[in-house]
Amino acid sequence: MVVFLACLVLIGHFVLQYRGTHRVAFMFAPVVILWLLSTTGIGIYNVIKWNPRVYQALSPYYIYKFFKYTGRDGWTSLAGLFLCTTGSEAMFADLGQFTAGSIKLAFCCIVFPCLVLQYMGQAAFLSKNFSAAPLSFHASIPDPLRWPVLVVATLAAIVASQSVISATFSTVKQCYALGCFPRVKVVHKARWVRGQVYIPEINWVLMILSLAVTVGFRDTNRLANAYGSACMALTFVSTLLTSLVIYFVWNQSLFLALLYVLFFGSIEIIYLSSACMKIPNGGWVALMFTTVFLAIMYVWHYGSRKRYLYDLHNKVPMKWILAQGSSLGIVRVPGIGLLFTELANGVPPTFTHFLTNLPAFYQVVVFICVKTVPLPYVHHKERYLIGRIGPKSYRMYRCIVRNGYKDVPNSGDDFENDIVMSIAEFIQMEAEGFTNLDAPVDGWLAVVRTSEKFGKRLARSESDSKEESCSSSFPITGSCSKSPALQKLQSMYEQESPDLNYRPRVQFKLTDTKFKDLRVKEELLQLLEAKCAGVSYIIGHSRIKAKWNAPFLKRFVINVAYSFLRKNSRSPAVFLNIPHICLIEVGINYYL
Repeated sequence: MVVFLACLVLIGHFVLQYRGTHRVAFMFAPVVILWLLSTTGIGIYNVIKWNPRVYQALSPYYIYKFFKYTGRDGWTSLAGLFLCTTGSEAMFADLGQFTAGSIKLAFCCIVFPCLVLQYMGQAAFLSKNFSAAPLSFHASIPDPLRWPVLVVATLAAIVASQSVISATFSTVKQCYALGCFPRVKVVHKARWVRGQVYIPEINWVLMILSLAVTVGFRDTNRLANAYGSACMALTFVSTLLTSLVIYFVWNQSLFLALLYVLFFGSIEIIYLSSACMKIPNGGWVALMFTTVFLAIMYVWHYGSRKRYLYDLHNKVPMKWILAQGSSLGIVRVPGIGLLFTELANGVPPTFTHFLTNLPAFYQVVVFICVKTVPLPYVHHKERYLIGRIGPKSYRMYRCIVRNGYKDVPNSGDDFENDIVMSIAEFIQMEAEGFTNLDAPVDGWLAVVRTSEKFGKRLARSESDSKEESCSSSFPITGSCSKSPALQKLQSMYEQESPDLNYRPRVQFKLTDTKFKDLRVKEELLQLLEAKCAGVSYIIGHSRIKAKWNAPFLKRFVINVAYSFLRKNSRSPAVFLNIPHICLIEVGINYYL
């Protein structure tokens, strides 16, 4: 019955994750405070009733006395002693939602004193009731409070597990944003707390694993061994990583970093060695999960890195682009083509592969490179870096979109409008003397929207229909260059998809300002004309295989493991929030 009820609580808890924690988050702090105060009160009651002299156990002398009399058994019991504080360790998983100072204050002033008083009460109770050692906590609770404390304990366990689940979602999102985890669906709603995300795949995997461990173990001792081994390993690994932060990030001396590891690591290694003795009795679960997820992350990072290096070594040289002339030797059709690539410079092979199969491209070409920087958030005014590829007449631009590992990327019309506004501001900055207008360079990039001293050449407003956004007079707005036949086909398509007609459209207009260079006005008008004609997204639909003469291990990782992860992860179009109706996929083969 206990296992059955535990499974019901787990299923209900994971099912409600999609609703977000904002609806019930106001209950978290009262539940935890009520739990801490109740256990503290029970501890003080037991100290007063059973053994007021138990406070003497705070003396470090009893540590020496404990190991003197217990010997090897005392060392083995350290893994169990570490569990006395592991429950409170879950609050540190909320570092993504709270500041470090607030968590330190809560732990030092509330959590830790409550834990000490509660365990002092248990010690006082056991000193007079040693036969109740297997269930010391429940036996030490006074009879009138037993059921209320059980209810509060269940609620406190749910709150603690919620912090771990939320931290798992946040960690997985950060890992895949940094290219270390397969692409998964990330749900973030505007009404949720900033930084709060929901990942369906991870949620259901966690639920299945939790149910499997609960039903499989059916014993709190083995659960405690698995949990203690994981927490102790986490503590030791965190110490090692903190030493790297001290040396590489904080730029402190190597001696200070080593001193930190030796001081804290020497203490933790004793507890970790004791936890290793519990591996056969449940601790193996933590090692198994760690090995599986580490293998997934390594395979995904290895395959993604190899594919990036392939693109880097096979990118199109700028000499070839410049030799083709402004038309690139192809037909330039109306519209804007957003070509997504992982390269921050050069022309990706996807572009030439597209031209090889269809010798036509859009009149405005923008190479989009989405990068995740090692910062939680990037301000909107510093997000877009715009540059030019080739001379001005080529109408080819490069845009690097910088997102933080906690940012929620824009999609759809918002992304398109931001790109158009950023390119327009770059054109204006370029005309004011930041660089030569006809300089055939690829690499000069400007952070737009960081200053408004140049004024605004484009004004934007929302309209209710597509026709209104493209029907203004030409000297002020860009005219739509679509043929009547294409416009008729588009209207028929929009009639079949009513949802597209009622979404607000953004109308761009050139402000009534004088241009020092008429070429700037002409380029802005062509940009608006291309935006009115439509925006298409071009991405590579890759097929990745290892070379036939590659080592067996590499062929297994690429052809089997990495291919399996790619087929069962989100497609790049979904990952980049690309509208499906505007998507063009270019097939390309990778032989790594």
